[in-house]
Amino acid sequence: MALATLPDVTVPEALTPHRPHLERLLAQARAKGPIGVAVAYPCDASALQAAVQAAEAGLIKPLLVGPRERIEAAAQSAGLDLLGTQIHHTADDARQAASQAAALCRDGQAMALMKGSLHSDDLLAAAVAREAGLRTDRRASHVFVMDVPAYDRPLLMTDCVVNIFPALLDKRDIAQNAINLAHSIGIARPRVAILSAVETVNPAIPGTVDAAALCKMADRGQITGGILDGPLAYDNAISLSSATNKGIVSDVAGSPDVLLVPSLEAGNMIYKQLVYMANAECAGLVLGMRVPIVLTSRSDSVASRIASCALAVLASAGMPA
Repeated sequence: MALATLPDVTVPEALTPHRPHLERLLAQARAKGPIGVAVAYPCDASALQAAVQAAEAGLIKPLLVGPRERIEAAAQSAGLDLLGTQIHHTADDARQAASQAAALCRDGQAMALMKGSLHSDDLLAAAVAREAGLRTDRRASHVFVMDVPAYDRPLLMTDCVVNIFPALLDKRDIAQNAINLAHSIGIARPRVAILSAVETVNPAIPGTVDAAALCKMADRGQITGGILDGPLAYDNAISLSSATNKGIVSDVAGSPDVLLVPSLEAGNMIYKQLVYMANAECAGLVLGMRVPIVLTSRSDSVASRIASCALAVLASAGMPA
């Protein structure tokens, strides 16, 4: 895949040590220019710091939605300058702030939604509410983009956050959301490995049957823009030698761009193992809505939050107007 020449970018100190794949996302996003992001209920230091630093990096123009007094107090305690930053005042109610932030996206004042210091469920409930006007005919799902030191490319993983036990048609949407995001970050034809415990179809393991069906759906144009293969066990999805030893002939095995997991439980464990044992750093978004949603966790580093904002810029640019 030919890569475009991108402008130089100053990587925030929060992104050290060197993270080449996330740094490239930052450069790609900077080249697009900042977008308005509605930050729902940013009433603690970490939420505000991520928004302010992403703005300083030239990625976003934050619209802070919540009680002005608490936002300003949190900024003062963290030593953050909010000069020139818009605050949309609401009552001290996280759900009301989330609804107002979603409304800003609906009305075109913001092109992405970002979680502040509220529960993920409250933000997602506001986003999917009928009055928010952000739903599409596709299932919402979460996608991580991971920078794993031992892997030579960005590794997307889905869905580790939103869908607990997705059914087959849910997985179709989960796959399409991930493929579309891969296109947004410059992967022209992403290879999607559909994971299970084994690489053969076994009705006793429903995920293997779903994997086979998803591959046929891709053959018939129900999933477009990527190359799918599965079921694949994790070892032969990631390792070409493992796939070769097992006699697997595949255009995906050994070099996947996307890992599609069978359930949230399985995916959550894999991604946390990569973070805590393989020193991976990750960015993530909820997709399948009319705007991307930056759904961070309290345990995420500032680097992860900034990279997620960069990802939102790129995803937003690839969405239909």
